[in-house]
Amino acid sequence: MKKLNILIVGGGIGGLTSAIALRRDDHQVTVIEKDPEWSVYGVGIIQQGNVLRAMAQLDLLDDYISSAKGFDFVAVHAPDGTQVAKVPSPRLVPGYPANVGISRPALHKLLGERTIESGAEIRLGVTFTELEDLGDCVRVVFSDGREETYDLVIGADGVYSQTREWLFPDAPGPEYTGQAVWRYNLPCPPDLDALHAYNGPTGIGLVPMADDLMYMFVTTPEPDKPWYETKGLAKTMRDKLAHCAPQIRELAENITDDEGVVYRPLEGMMLEGPWHRGRVTLLGDAIHATTPHLGQGAGMAIEDSIVLAKELAKADTIEDALSAYRERRFERCKYIVDSSLAICFGQLGKGPAVDNARATAEMFEKTAEPI
Repeated sequence: MKKLNILIVGGGIGGLTSAIALRRDDHQVTVIEKDPEWSVYGVGIIQQGNVLRAMAQLDLLDDYISSAKGFDFVAVHAPDGTQVAKVPSPRLVPGYPANVGISRPALHKLLGERTIESGAEIRLGVTFTELEDLGDCVRVVFSDGREETYDLVIGADGVYSQTREWLFPDAPGPEYTGQAVWRYNLPCPPDLDALHAYNGPTGIGLVPMADDLMYMFVTTPEPDKPWYETKGLAKTMRDKLAHCAPQIRELAENITDDEGVVYRPLEGMMLEGPWHRGRVTLLGDAIHATTPHLGQGAGMAIEDSIVLAKELAKADTIEDALSAYRERRFERCKYIVDSSLAICFGQLGKGPAVDNARATAEMFEKTAEPI
């Protein structure tokens, strides 16, 4: 397909990897991000072998690995702290680890710098106020008063996507699961050699991000979807861990900074119908927001970016490209959303308990498949 003028709505992981992938094919790319500070919260993220493979395809792998901590398995523990399984992870890129933990600010910095270096234009503190698909282009009116036209608009604007609302106003939105996640950075113990996951109604994960830094994530039942004031948030998180395994209670004593706690109610959604209309399409959490139980939310968005760019490169029309993009991505993304929700609902007693070791091994097998 000829080189396109493309607008990406959203400057997060999906939007930035999409910009990088599209610039490699010499498309003209503009990214708008409504946050004028272009900030991300300062805890970590788990990324598995399929993300390392994607980073290699984007020529980002070595810089990515230099900011991360690699590991090759997941250790699963019973609620009392006893290790009950060790799940090996496939290495999808020879010579590199199977998985990494990386801080979100480090990942954001890498993707942001590479997007700028690629020649994409970044506009901060800007969103759209009008979209109009004219058939041969999309007219966009921006919040700063500018008006421009584009060959394609990509909504990579997250679970509360403004672009999705414009495209499909009657589509179901994200649904609250009854569970929330808490995250906090801690010093990394010398013997933390992998992701260590703890089963139970309170789910816990310990993820190394550097030799001296890890983060803890905790999933808790929050049936009434409460919101907690920042003041006292560290104590609230500690209290949630008061009846967990001894090693977790010991680590929890170091949760002391209210501002360092990241708390988020968990919502999920899967857009079952079309992912595009005309010259406007969606990507990442805007179409398949998943809970974090399999650690694949960002991975699915990054894979979306690569597949969308590839389909645009080989198709004769935008319609053909966008239809093929959804066809290639739907079942894989739905598997992640459904399997993650099954773990969530099992922890909440809303469904059968899921064997985390088995679910993790199956996820590794599925995501090792080509995209």
